[in-house]
Amino acid sequence: MQKDIPLPPVGELKAEARLLRTEAAKLGQPISHSTALERVAEYYGYRNWNILHARAANAPELQVGMRVEGCYLGQRFTGYVHGLAACGPNGHRRITLHFDKPVDVVQFDSFSSWRQRVSAVIDAGDRSPQKTSNGQPHLAVSPLT
Repeated sequence: MQKDIPLPPVGELKAEARLLRTEAAKLGQPISHSTALERVAEYYGYRNWNILHARAANAPELQVGMRVEGCYLGQRFTGYVHGLAACGPNGHRRITLHFDKPVDVVQFDSFSSWRQRVSAVIDAGDRSPQKTSNGQPHLAVSPLT
């Protein structure tokens, strides 16, 4: 269940379902497209595809000054968008965030590295394409609800 991370756009969710279907077929366990959509919804912590679709389709676009929440290097945060700019032809954007409270981005007891303002590149799903060693995006951000 991934309900604590921002949702990607509907197109990316559908692409995940197609990939799931392809991988299931390779394993000799074909599934229908609707089953794949339902499994994607379950993964994101929603009861069914219709609820996930509605939630993802109604997510407001990020803009400067907007209050946001998310996860940066494994640490939950709230704050606001300090800057936002287009970054290349693939829909990526450079975002600068100012956290309400600094977050410690080091997970060692003997060392800390606090951050309150960070910049990163995010994709159309408001996640950084770069991932940590556990497969999570460096940054995932969404409008504060």
